[in-house]
Amino acid sequence: LLLELFGKNGEHARSAVGVATLPAGVAVEIEMIVEIHTS
Repeated sequence: LLLELFGKNGEHARSAVGVATLPAGVAVEIEMIVEIHTS
């Protein structure tokens, strides 16, 4: 999504959930903080 919105500037650090499997197909919530510079 970030690449689609911002192109090359949308590249970001990776995040991962450190488990082999999640019980009962539970969802994972991931937050992000975005800073947009305008000229």
